Amino acid sequence: MLESIRKHSKFVMYLLFLLIIPGFVFMGIDNSYFSGSSPVVARVDGRDITQAEWDNAHRMESDRLRAEQPGLDAKLLDTPQARYATLERLVRDQVFQTAAQKMYLVTSDAALARTLQEIPAIAALRKADGTLDTEGYRNLLAAQGMTPEGFEASVRRDLSLGQVLGGVMSTSLAAPAVADLALDAMMQRREIQVAMFSPKDYTAKVQPSDADLQGYYEQHLAQFEQAEQASIEYVVLDLDAVRQRITLNEDDLRTYYKENGARVAGVQQERRVSHILIEAPKNLPQAERDAARAKAQELLAQVKADPASFAAVAKEHSQDQGSAAQGGDLGFFGRGAMVPEFERAAFALQKDQLSDVVETEFGYHILLVTDVKEPEVPSFETLRPRIEEELKDQMARRQFAEEAENFTNTVFEEAESLAPVAEKLGLKVHTATHVQRKPQPGATGALASEQFLEALFSSDSLDSRRNTDAVEFGTNQLVAGRVTDYTAARQLTLDEVRDQVKERYIAQKSAQLAQEDGAAQLAAWKQDASQAHNLQPAVVVSRDNPHGLPPQVLNAALQAPVQQLPVWEGVQLGDQGYAIVQVRQVMPKEERPAELAQLIQSQYEQLYALAEGAAYYEVLKKRFKVQFKVAKP
Repeated sequence: MLESIRKHSKFVMYLLFLLIIPGFVFMGIDNSYFSGSSPVVARVDGRDITQAEWDNAHRMESDRLRAEQPGLDAKLLDTPQARYATLERLVRDQVFQTAAQKMYLVTSDAALARTLQEIPAIAALRKADGTLDTEGYRNLLAAQGMTPEGFEASVRRDLSLGQVLGGVMSTSLAAPAVADLALDAMMQRREIQVAMFSPKDYTAKVQPSDADLQGYYEQHLAQFEQAEQASIEYVVLDLDAVRQRITLNEDDLRTYYKENGARVAGVQQERRVSHILIEAPKNLPQAERDAARAKAQELLAQVKADPASFAAVAKEHSQDQGSAAQGGDLGFFGRGAMVPEFERAAFALQKDQLSDVVETEFGYHILLVTDVKEPEVPSFETLRPRIEEELKDQMARRQFAEEAENFTNTVFEEAESLAPVAEKLGLKVHTATHVQRKPQPGATGALASEQFLEALFSSDSLDSRRNTDAVEFGTNQLVAGRVTDYTAARQLTLDEVRDQVKERYIAQKSAQLAQEDGAAQLAAWKQDASQAHNLQPAVVVSRDNPHGLPPQVLNAALQAPVQQLPVWEGVQLGDQGYAIVQVRQVMPKEERPAELAQLIQSQYEQLYALAEGAAYYEVLKKRFKVQFKVAKP
C-alpha cells in the first residue's frame, strides 16, 4: 500500500568532511582535500556531473536497495555495471530536469494535491468532512523516514519531470493491424527437429603432437602471460570503523532527547484553524480578482469589529463548501498539509489571533487560529534506540573528520609500516594476495578502487615498499596500503602451461571438427533428406517456449524463410560446435480469448509507448549535448 510513497523514501542528507583546523572550528571542506578537485564524469547542457555527485548518488541508491531488500548481496551493488547504471540515471534525471526547465513545465499546488489524493494510503486518511487527517498523514510519512515537506517536494519534482515524456508516451498510437503483425511474428510457433554436433564427440579424434602444441602456444602467447601481482597490507578508515568506537554518555542522550525528541519522533506542533474563503482562481480576470479581494477585506473588517461572529460570517459568506458549514473550521493540521501561503500565515499567528487577507491559488482567505496542540513526544526509553543511532552518526561524522587528518599524517610520517596507524586509531590491518594493477571481477571495497591500486603499483610504492598516501575510495572512506611482495609480469614458458595449451588446443580442434562435420551433413541432407540421422524428436518451439535450445538455434528456427517446407538451417555455435535445424511446419495461429487478446494489445501499446519515449530521450540527449566522460563497462 505504501509503494507509491516508498519510492520517495531517501533524500540527500550527506555532509562533506568536517575538519578542525586552526582558526576554523568545524568548517566544512569538500572531498577535494584528499584527491584534488572532483573530476567531471558527465555533462548535460553544459552542466557538469562530478565524481563526487556520482559517488553520493550510488551510495544513496545502494542504501535504498539494502533497506528494501535486506537479503541482497552487497557485492552486486559494487560492480562497475551497477555504478555505471547510477551514472546513467543521474544523466537521465538531469536531461529531464533541463527539459522541464526549458519547456516551463511546472507542477501547481492543485496538481500536487490531486496526485496525493490518488495515493490510496493518503486517500484513506480523509475524514468525513473531506479534510485530511494531518496527524495520520505525518505519521504515515514518518514511518517511511520522510517529512511532509520533503515528500511533497519529491512528488512535485517527479510530476514536473514526468511531463517531459508524458506528452510523447500518452499520445503514441499502435494500430491493431500493426500490433497483430508484430505480435504474430513474435508469437509464431514452429515444429522443428534439431541435430547437435558437440565437440566432446570429436575429442578422441584429436591427438596433438609436440609441434602442434608449440605452434598453438606461439600463436596465442597473450593467453599465457602472468600479469604483475602483489601481496599487500592495507588499513581502512571509514564511518563504520569510527562509529564502533563511540561510547555515548547517558547525559548526552537525555540532552539530545530534550532538544530533538519531537523531530526524531516525527511529531510537530499542530494548529486548529478556521477560515473564510472568497474564491479567485489565478486565471480569473483581474477585475474579478480585485472585486474578490475587496469582498475579503470587507469581511475582515466585519470580523475584526466582532471576533465572536467569525463562525457565523464563515457560514454565510465562505465559498469553501467543505468547511463553511462548520463555521470555517479546518480542524488540526501540521506543516506541509496546506499550500505554502496559507501555512505561513497559520503558523505565524497566536491562538485566537486573526490574520490579514491571505492570497493563495484558490483565492483570498481570512484565518483564525482557534487552538494550538503541542506534540506528544514519546518517552525517552521509546526513542532511545533511534536517538543512539542518530547521535552516533553525528558524532562519527565529526570524529571521522578529525581521524581522517590523523590517518593521513600517520601513514605518511610512519611510512615503513601500517602498524602505527592501526594501533593509534584501533584499525585492523588487512592482507590480500594476487592483487593486480586493475580491479579484478568481484573485487569490493578498497580493492575495487582504481586510485588505490594505482597508488600501490606506483614506482615509489614498488621500489621503496613504503606506505601509500591516504586514498579516498568512497564517501567518508580512506585507505592506505603497502606492498609486501611483488612479482613482475612475465611470459609463462610452454613447459609451465603445457596442460593448459593441450586442453585449449583439443577444445579448439574438436569444435572445428564438429563444425566441419555439421556443415558437410547439412549439405548432404539438403540434397537427400532421407540421409538425415541423429535428429532429435520434433518439438514445437516459440519465443516463450524454447525447449531449452540455445538462443542461436531458436533464432535460426524462427527466422528461417518458410515459403517452401521443410527447410534446413545450419547454426555455428562457436566452441559449442554446430547445429542443424529442420523447420517442418508453421503451426496454426492460436485463437486467444477476447480478454487475453485485449490484454496483449494493451501490453503492445505500452511497449510501443516506451519505445517512443526512449527514442525521444535519445533526441533530448542530442539536443542537450550529453557527454559521458567515463567508459561504459
